[in-house]
Amino acid sequence: DPNEDTEWNDILRDFGILLPKDDIEKITKGDLIFCLLFLVKPYERMNLEELKEAENYFDEADRKAIEMYMQQCLQEWKCLQRIQKYGELREICGEQYVKEVTNAPEDVWVIIHLYRSSIPMCLLVNEHLSLRARKFPEVKFLKAIVNSCIQNYYDRYLRTILVYKTGEIKGGFIGAAECGGIYLKVEELEWKLAEVGAIETDLEENPQKDIMNMVKLSVR
Repeated sequence: DPNEDTEWNDILRDFGILLPKDDIEKITKGDLIFCLLFLVKPYERMNLEELKEAENYFDEADRKAIEMYMQQCLQEWKCLQRIQKYGELREICGEQYVKEVTNAPEDVWVIIHLYRSSIPMCLLVNEHLSLRARKFPEVKFLKAIVNSCIQNYYDRYLRTILVYKTGEIKGGFIGAAECGGIYLKVEELEWKLAEVGAIETDLEENPQKDIMNMVKLSVR
């Protein structure tokens, strides 16, 4: 009865399902039917506090539906947490390599840059990877000083970027030429990582395409 002064009617009025008391007399039969239809799955419009306040008014079917709905929300939250788990370029040392790279979760792509801080182009790659880490937070981006992972590694092999998944190397870029040269742009690096499947880029074509076309024209 919408005329009754009950806690349930107050809740319905808070949700806009029932009109204020002063307007009750204006409600038509059509309005009442609409209100009944509007009551279907009201829990989807409630926050946790409101659900707790209203739980005494739900029957067994409602409680089961609410439980399923909350489980769905929990799964969506867990998925979002997993997707946004990383989001930065982290520094590791050689002792952490197996744990962070080889033994990373099977559904996670790992991109690691082996570098020396004394080489400016290595620092440029770190800057680019840091930007891409924020753009692709579902991918684990790492960097490590090469001497902590591989002893006596030749400088000519730097910059070295390795791409892992399920504990295996799925791709890599070794040396300045493979990494894009001294004028490497962040978009070019993103394209390279997308080509090996580590990320899903929104770039429509290879950023180097225009540069390569200009070189061909110059040669001609």
